[in-house]
Order: sequence, then structure tokens, then C-alpha cells
Amino acid sequence: MTMKTLYLLCSAAPPVFDVAHVIEDAQARGWNVCLGLSPTAAHWLAESLDGLAALTGHPVLWQYPLPGEPEQWPAADALLYAPATFNTVNAWALGLTDTLTVGLATEALGNGTPVTAVSCTNSALAAHPRYETSLATLRGAGVQLLLHDNTPMQAPAHFPWATALNGLGHTAPQH
Repeated sequence: MTMKTLYLLCSAAPPVFDVAHVIEDAQARGWNVCLGLSPTAAHWLAESLDGLAALTGHPVLWQYPLPGEPEQWPAADALLYAPATFNTVNAWALGLTDTLTVGLATEALGNGTPVTAVSCTNSALAAHPRYETSLATLRGAGVQLLLHDNTPMQAPAHFPWATALNGLGHTAPQH
């Protein structure tokens, strides 16, 4: 049996501090997890990057490779972008791929890879008119989008990680 590969992509928001538990949960569901972080999320988790790489069995990526460098991860069978911040949602909807994680998420849409995302922003940012337009754009592109109101900033335990993983299927399909 071959495990299916999940790209778990995370922006810098408090739920990212629980990512090790999320990886373990996804692995228990049968996923081979590759972790990608926004540059700020990588900075926040800098002391944990080696441990996260050991947990996944893959390098944790947060920046684009140099031209000609080999791929570091297997191809994705599904992608989960969570938490997806205000900035991430807007950049992704506009196709602004200046970060690796947004670039991977944008390519996943073009490749037809199933994509689930959990937005994570506060109500003040969510009230900006661009945000709702960006959410509609992502939904229209086929993203299974879960909204999470992070007002006030809640502890990572309140983030709907299990719901997001459930959206991928109770266990990863095997072939």
C-alpha cells in the first residue's frame, strides 16, 4: 500500500503552534505529511523545525528552492492550508505567489489537487471588502473553505483542525 501525500501549509497565526499534533493526527489517518510554512510561521517555529522534519520524514519548507534544485517532496494528493491568514487568503486569491506556501496552494488549484483551507483572521480584517471577494474567488476555484473567527485570538486548541482533517476524509485513500 502506498500512502497518499498531504501538503500541510501554515501561515503565521496562533494555531500554527499546535502543528506537531496536527501532523500526528493526519499520520494516524494514513497521510504522508509534508509541512510548508510561511516565512513568519517558520520564524515562529524556528526552534522546532528539526523536530517537525523528523516527525514528517521530509524537510520543512518555507522558501522557494533555487533553480535546478531537485524536488524535496513527493507530489501532493491533497492540500490543507491552515491556518490561512487574511494576507494569505488575499494573496492566494489574487495569484500573488511571493511565498512558497501560496505558490504551492496556487499550483494545487491548477493541478486539480483537492484543496481544503481554514481561514484564520480577526473580525476587523474580515470586514475588509477584499476579504469576502477573495474567499468567493477561492470557493469558485474549488477550495473547500472553512471559516474560523479568531476574535479574540484564541488558543490553538480552539482551532478546527479535526474538522479540516475530516474534510480530507477519515483516512487517506490507499492504493
